[in-house]
Amino acid sequence: MKLIDTHSHIYEDDFKEDIDEAIDRLEQEHIYIYKVLLPNVDSETIEKMHSLERKRPDLFHSMMGVHPSSIKANYKEELETANKWLSSREYCAIGEIGIDLYWDKTFVNEQIIAFETQIGWAIEKDLPVVIHSRESFDTIHASLKKFDKKHLRGIFHSFAGDVETAEKIFSLGNFKLGINGIVTFKNSGLDKTVAQLPLEKIVLETDSPYLAPNPYRGKRNESAYLSLIARKIAEVKEQSMEKIAEITTKNALELFPL
Repeated sequence: MKLIDTHSHIYEDDFKEDIDEAIDRLEQEHIYIYKVLLPNVDSETIEKMHSLERKRPDLFHSMMGVHPSSIKANYKEELETANKWLSSREYCAIGEIGIDLYWDKTFVNEQIIAFETQIGWAIEKDLPVVIHSRESFDTIHASLKKFDKKHLRGIFHSFAGDVETAEKIFSLGNFKLGINGIVTFKNSGLDKTVAQLPLEKIVLETDSPYLAPNPYRGKRNESAYLSLIARKIAEVKEQSMEKIAEITTKNALELFPL
């Protein structure tokens, strides 16, 4: 079975001491994580991300974008850096972008400007977007409504909403939902939502090193744990692991130029 981790920060310093071992764990007896997509955060993560991609270009594929938590007073410089890289080489997506109103609302207007700017880049370059939405769905929804949905495609990363929210997302364009370790959390309720969603709208992700699935919750997450997420989805959808792997991999390949 081939699986794609559509969202992993496995280039971060959490893996500085054992990245080779973490890569080795991607290939297991029956489950093969054969693509790992790397969302950028800001100007300080670009070289780490590129370095990992150079190490295994067959396995790792970089995105380019500025994470909403990195949108501060110097956001124009961050955007300029990202845009220069987008002009210099190919990427599989514009990401990780979005709006985050959970930690800090100081730069909400700047976050909106940066988000809409990067959506424009994605349309111009015909690339998918990977959207971070935390305590901000209504704001993101309003921004995306400004664009022609025929030109919008991508993933709502770390989806943890209900069926109604999912339907609103699908109405905005060709969007799929990134399902990660949250689906394995006992009281998240996401498993009940996933049970009602079409498999054709789901892709798998770990968000490594964050949000490790059970039984590793609270520990460092890694892309090899993607199989635990796939197994939980197979359980709630009453499908085989092979079917989950087949459909979610197909969904990812439809979105990303890999």
